[in-house]
Amino acid sequence: MRITDTADLWWKNAVIYCLDIETYMDWNDDGIGDMPGLVQRLDHLAELGVTCLWLMPFYPTANRDDGYDITDHYGVDKRLGTHGDLVELIRTARDRGMRVIADLVVNHTSDQHPWFKAARSSKDNPYRDYYVWRTEAPPSTKKEVVFPDQEDSIWELDEKTGEYYLHRFYKHQPDLNVANETVRDEIAKMIGFWLEVGLSGFRVDAVPYLLEGADPNGEDEGGDPHDYLRSLRSFLGRRSGDAILLGEVNLPHADQRKFFGDGAGDELTMMFDFIGMQNLYLSLARADAKPIARALQARPEIPKDAQWATFVRNHDELTLDKLSEDERQEVFAAFGPEESMQLYGRGLRRRLPPMLDGDPRRLRMVYSLLFSLPGTPVLFYGEEIGMGENLDVPGRLAVRTPMQWTSGRNGGFSAARPSRLAAPVVTGGFSPEHINVAAQRRDPDSLLSHISLLIRRYRECPELGWAPVKILEQPFREVLAHQCTWDDGSLVALHNLSSEPVVVPLEVEELDGDGELVDLLADGRVQGDEKGRVEVSLEGYGYRWLRVVRPGTRRLV
Repeated sequence: MRITDTADLWWKNAVIYCLDIETYMDWNDDGIGDMPGLVQRLDHLAELGVTCLWLMPFYPTANRDDGYDITDHYGVDKRLGTHGDLVELIRTARDRGMRVIADLVVNHTSDQHPWFKAARSSKDNPYRDYYVWRTEAPPSTKKEVVFPDQEDSIWELDEKTGEYYLHRFYKHQPDLNVANETVRDEIAKMIGFWLEVGLSGFRVDAVPYLLEGADPNGEDEGGDPHDYLRSLRSFLGRRSGDAILLGEVNLPHADQRKFFGDGAGDELTMMFDFIGMQNLYLSLARADAKPIARALQARPEIPKDAQWATFVRNHDELTLDKLSEDERQEVFAAFGPEESMQLYGRGLRRRLPPMLDGDPRRLRMVYSLLFSLPGTPVLFYGEEIGMGENLDVPGRLAVRTPMQWTSGRNGGFSAARPSRLAAPVVTGGFSPEHINVAAQRRDPDSLLSHISLLIRRYRECPELGWAPVKILEQPFREVLAHQCTWDDGSLVALHNLSSEPVVVPLEVEELDGDGELVDLLADGRVQGDEKGRVEVSLEGYGYRWLRVVRPGTRRLV
């Protein structure tokens, strides 16, 4: 490993874990998760192998969008804890080798934010220009609405002043006017404040909409919007040299590259690979590796210091918007055939285990694939034990149910009455009686043990964070065979997306006649011939991580 390449780029081989404090662990038994509760569960995350916590919004909120409608960007929601609790959380996480990042939500505020209350009080209020207004009635913007079941326009009439304000999301979330230099200064102050508290960066919400806000009327008032993103990255670097901006940018590859800085690496540090995720589900639905292979090969080249964030699901609906209509319907038919499982006609509000009918073979194969892909894996809380969703809970909240710690009352999340819980606990086959941390900690064959092993092996393979992907040719459409080679390490990974066993012929040039492939997840090895040709056996839904070992190899196997 080249230490000069990796020592300060911690995000290249991190394991990120996203959680909502409100639904993770309730320590005072009021039914709402809190920071002291999370501190008590940090050892679980450390044992799992997590190196970075991503906290969903913990700021004061009007609580109409699960915390994303913020009323004070410098505060801590009193239901969750205090600034002191947060500092203790960050300090304790660091003691266990984990950094902490948090959501940066600055595309909009709550309509209960003091800025907006002042802005709508009169047209000449000093805060008026913190938001985006228009005098004339807007044209139809129904096609631009993000939540079509809730809104029919991105403009809302303010009765008091007779003008319309912009809201890309809900009408109770007015957009900030990021073209305003004063607003930009406020955002910089927010970032600087939380860095001083101890955060190691931010997951930046809705980045494309944020940059649209830098020039809301298309008049180039704020200059090149990407100049603004570059200025944020520069400010972040000045205040904290190793802090990150992890961006939510669900756009085609050509547009995504721009958000990395078009090769300069001076904008976002990391970006979620939405296209890879969506094509993974298409591949699973078809038992055909071609969609995910094509998506991986189509990834644009990124700056050396940048990184893709890979994931199976996140806290929102599982969006499928970059698939064609026919492809999306294939995924719906396979994993969400009922209308109640779908959202906005573009995504699924389900977790992976119920989508796979609880099949442990497929579940383990998918997570093996996730951790073997080049990039930084991101887990959503509960994935490590195979939690399901609660479809009785509306919208995206179906997957934001209380963490299941034990088989006891409320899954060990809280001793409060069920009616007082922040969200209902999952019922049925994926309830805490069947799925919980305590039971899986004692079971060496559990999903928790499996994911812990994957994380350990991922951390031992820096090439997965640094190398580009190479798709290996082989005759089976249901098999993804890929290789990552960097410095003195080379890993070959194979995943069988079908239930039928196969023997996969491969040619691995790095074997060069005197090497072999050694299993990293189990006992086993495959010898290559003089031309580097091997045959690798895979069970139905089987997977193998194979280290290329040659004379003189110093990698741990």
